[in-house]
Amino acid sequence: MQKRRLIYLDNNSTTPCDPRVVDAMLPYFYEMHGNAASRSHQFGWEAEDAVDYAREQIAQLLKSEDKEVIFTSGATESNNLALKGVYEMYAKKGNHIITTEIEHKAILDTCKHLEKQGAEVTYLKVQEDGMVNLADLEAAIKPSTILVSIMWANNETGVVQPMKAIAEICEKHGVLFHSDATQAVGKIPTYPRELGIHLMSFTAHKMYGPKGVGALYVSRKNPRVKVTAQMDGGGHERGMRSGTLNVPGIVGFGKAAEIARLEMQQDAERLSKLRDRLEATLTKLEETKVNGNVDNRMPHVTNISFKHVEGEGLMMTFNQNIAVSSGSACTSASLEPSYVLVGMGLGDDLAHSSIRFSLGRFTTDEEVDDAVALVANGVNHMRDLSPIWEMYKDGVDLTKIEWSAH
Repeated sequence: MQKRRLIYLDNNSTTPCDPRVVDAMLPYFYEMHGNAASRSHQFGWEAEDAVDYAREQIAQLLKSEDKEVIFTSGATESNNLALKGVYEMYAKKGNHIITTEIEHKAILDTCKHLEKQGAEVTYLKVQEDGMVNLADLEAAIKPSTILVSIMWANNETGVVQPMKAIAEICEKHGVLFHSDATQAVGKIPTYPRELGIHLMSFTAHKMYGPKGVGALYVSRKNPRVKVTAQMDGGGHERGMRSGTLNVPGIVGFGKAAEIARLEMQQDAERLSKLRDRLEATLTKLEETKVNGNVDNRMPHVTNISFKHVEGEGLMMTFNQNIAVSSGSACTSASLEPSYVLVGMGLGDDLAHSSIRFSLGRFTTDEEVDDAVALVANGVNHMRDLSPIWEMYKDGVDLTKIEWSAH
């Protein structure tokens, strides 16, 4: 009997490399293996040309200048460079940073680090649909505010924030605007210059490129933004990020950006139809809830809570067959309920019962249908075993029950 292929619906945690990306990268591992900083021979020139071309491909995807793209090892490093780099560079102007409670840990933990250095950080609560309240944002800005950092699309719910409106508030108050756009770039149009975003972090491996390479967009005009380097060395990347460039990775990143620019729209149209089908079928089950604003979200993501079913336990019923995630992949080793969902006002019970489905370029119709059947069976199985579900079905008001600790 042939082994079932695992159905991969965890594309928000990482995506498989597109074969076209791998093909573009291969020559740079051996035939053209030069260091892009070696200016004295052919191997170095080839590597430098390859990096320049990739930078152009990425800039075209963003409708930015190629010199505004700074290569890093990934979005976590880009986020660190943006926040720490701005905090140090603009220290004379102020020490106040505004972000949200539902950012990725790469932002939240960097902010916690900066607080120890003397930064004042405001963590905005979000509304029940996961959207930032613009009035709260504007009210939080004060004379010492130097930076607002708000993610473009949430990694757990796919909710997309009102970037243009946020940028307009920042411009009105003369504050820099950074966005962690890791989940958005390559999937939906992300044009920082058009919207008024001054710094933007993203990575290759969320858009069918290789792991270990990312970028930070840094505006070069109106305003010209500067960040203090966090990695010291040979002054690579216009002094903002030293270190020998990952040439094969950068070549792959460039190719992934080019493919995204050309195919993103058709990918999004296909995946949103697939996602809607998955969602429509699963929400026919009793007591299910889609988390987050369904009108402003990524085309390929849905986060669904199955009431009175523990998410990790539910995944055990089908995880030999489907790869999905409960909560954020980067923190999935902990059994705490998702801080993103709790931050949106979900109770621990619903936050614990949520599953994130994130579809991708290589997801097929058949895989979605199979996944829906397996998840529905798992939910029904878990509920059949659950005394709490039985009490709920019998009409017991579970909020009134006092559970004994013994």
